[in-house]
Amino acid sequence: MSNHSPGWTRQQIRSARMAALIPLLQKRRLELIEQEAGNFELLAHPGLIVKESYWRWPERNLQGNASDFSVQVLGMSVHSVMCKSPDRKGRQTALKMAPLIASMRHQCGSLLKA
Repeated sequence: MSNHSPGWTRQQIRSARMAALIPLLQKRRLELIEQEAGNFELLAHPGLIVKESYWRWPERNLQGNASDFSVQVLGMSVHSVMCKSPDRKGRQTALKMAPLIASMRHQCGSLLKA
């Protein structure tokens, strides 16, 4: 068995982080309430505000980029997020992603308990 796992390039990670959230949420048929200044609130998650590729949930002291949202709020795996990223060319060692994955899993736990 090989010690190498599939990974992602810096560009792929950046692309996943910068993905537009509104089309992703619309594709999942999540209801959005348009606010001022290009912000949207998710009806399913009161108080959660999204704008472009960023989100914040002040009541839970959470915020982040598009990939954080997909993992922490939608419950997607990092692998799924990266596979759906607009830029999937190239590879990077998956071991470099391990600390990020562990951190996201820890943060996800608090969302799932709420």
